[in-house]
This record gives sequence, C-alpha cells and structure tokens, in this order.
Amino acid sequence: MEYELTQNNFDELVTNNCGIALVDFWAAWCGPCQMQAPVIEELAEELDDVIIGKVNVDEQPELAVQFDISSIPTLLLFKNGECVSTQVGYHSKRDLITLINHFK
Repeated sequence: MEYELTQNNFDELVTNNCGIALVDFWAAWCGPCQMQAPVIEELAEELDDVIIGKVNVDEQPELAVQFDISSIPTLLLFKNGECVSTQVGYHSKRDLITLINHFK
C-alpha cells in the first residue's frame, strides 16, 4: 500500500514506525519524479512489510524543509523511525529493493 504522507500522518506512519519506511519526496512538475512514480507504486504493491509513502513537496513544504530536501526526487529510507539512507534522483526497482533489504 502506498501512503500520501502529510504533516498530520508522517509521525504515525514513519517516525513512530518500528520497521522500514521508504519516503519519496516529489512534485507533479518534476520529470524524474514522474519516472520514479511507477517504481514506487510497484514497490508499494509488492512489499507488504515496508511502509511506502510519498510527500508532495508543493503541498507539504514543512516536511521538505524538515528533512532538508533540496532536489527531487529524493528518497529517504527510515528504520525504526530514523533516516538511515538518502537517495537523490531516479533509482531502479532493483536498486531500491537491494537498499531496503540491506537495512532489514
């Protein structure tokens, strides 16, 4: 399942999560973000044990500032509520699965 993350639900789904969460910071006008979107959607369908969420930086600027997002897409990987990896730009499904499995 893919979550649309906001200031209201971010802590509940990511920061307070005892597990793995992958968060995609994106915007509708961003070409590379549009390329990344289908990969994120596939991961959300396939990985039942990982929270997969998206933050629209135009709609949630507070979260973008909180996590110092200066380029998009930026993918943050959280383990037990702590950010353990930052990936900027487009990443393949295989690369993201390898990254997630490294922290499981």
